[in-house]
Amino acid sequence: MPEGDRNNPALESVRIWNVNPTHCLSPARAQRPTDAPIGPTMYGRLFPELPAFSCAQERLFALGRAGGLCDCGDQADEPSSLASVAAGWPFFGQFVAHDITADRSAPQAHADLSQLRNARSPRLNLEGLYGDGPVGHPFLFQRNDPAKLLTAPGGRDLLRNLEGTAIIGDPRNDSHVVMSQMHLAFVHAHNAFVDRARASGLPEARVFESAARELVWHYQTVVLREFLPSLIGTELTDLIMRGDRRYYRPGDQPFIPLEFADAAYRYGHSQIRHTYQLNSAGAPVRIFPDLIGFRPVVAEHQIEWPRLFDGAGAPPAARAKKIDGRLVGALIALPVALTGASDVDDLQSLAVRDLMRGEGVGLPSGEAVARRMGEPPVPAEEIGTTSAGWSGETPLWYYVLREADVHQAGNRLGPVGSRIVGEVLIGLLDLDRGSVRHAPQSWKPSATLIELLIGLDRMPRVDHSHTTNA
Repeated sequence: MPEGDRNNPALESVRIWNVNPTHCLSPARAQRPTDAPIGPTMYGRLFPELPAFSCAQERLFALGRAGGLCDCGDQADEPSSLASVAAGWPFFGQFVAHDITADRSAPQAHADLSQLRNARSPRLNLEGLYGDGPVGHPFLFQRNDPAKLLTAPGGRDLLRNLEGTAIIGDPRNDSHVVMSQMHLAFVHAHNAFVDRARASGLPEARVFESAARELVWHYQTVVLREFLPSLIGTELTDLIMRGDRRYYRPGDQPFIPLEFADAAYRYGHSQIRHTYQLNSAGAPVRIFPDLIGFRPVVAEHQIEWPRLFDGAGAPPAARAKKIDGRLVGALIALPVALTGASDVDDLQSLAVRDLMRGEGVGLPSGEAVARRMGEPPVPAEEIGTTSAGWSGETPLWYYVLREADVHQAGNRLGPVGSRIVGEVLIGLLDLDRGSVRHAPQSWKPSATLIELLIGLDRMPRVDHSHTTNA
């Protein structure tokens, strides 16, 4: 490494990846101090001083079950029900969620929150893509070219075992076709960056770390310059990036707040449409059961990404459903293949599971968080629960959804949800010395998300030097 790079914190992870035997480990592993335990991290709280919201379980079930306020039934995706953002963004949000959170506990009350473990590192580092690298997870990489990730023969699906289950770093990225195809697109993007690194004359010993760094920094730039502005607004994104982080201030040890993981960042469940047109040949399909994962992707479900994300020179993509507190029927009655068998029928509802998760970890009410932030709480009549006989305050998850509808017509998050999501995601990048937030000023992205998804090898080389550095 050149002498000038030795003290550059942005290249810290790159430098570690070059040192045997950890050069092939994921950034999540390689960046840990040598005496740190390798294992799950803990969750934390943004507002530990606020009392937990509590209500009878039956009330939560009534709110989230089939026929409750959270159920929008099986009506068509009418223009009045759709938001201004492209239909693919909630899936990218899910991809990010899988990168930074993995709580494998059941949706039940947790008396001792210290026992909750996040099985992901609190970094946006594509841990589910790279695993522990070619040495730690060699089954993810090509034997004859270990700088490159594997796919199924022909490259049109993820590598799968004999039962059809994807061989990837995070099984949740195979839960439905949109996620598995997005994961596959990132595999191809990494391999394209490998080709670019070699074409530039980079020594072979540095090809893998260069390609991984490029993809991670592009992915992080998408979060900062495309995803967050569409979700919380450009003004708030820029404000937080300039240092206005008021609530997520964890010091040197980043953590995932429960207010984020179990409430605000579950906003995307309300954005899922009834149907999706994935390509020009197939018929419209539902997310479940039509696109359920854990099996090979059929030709009619191959995704043409400009149908889900806006791209230059293409017609506008389909739009996401509004964030309004209502979920489509496919999510109110989840497949047993995803939830597992249960004696309680209501637990097939994703809305019930979201409500139970917040109750189980003792989250405060949405109104309490709003007051703590100095925001006027959304009136009860606009929350809408009074018409269902609900009295008192509102579970934080449902409050965030209704706040988005009341304040932003369902197009993006409202003040409480935006603050929580924006501060946590930007904060995680600020606190990661290897992230794009600490990249050299000379580094610029060469592709947007839609270009990464379509394929770098299919896109013309575009000069993005005018792009604002993340």
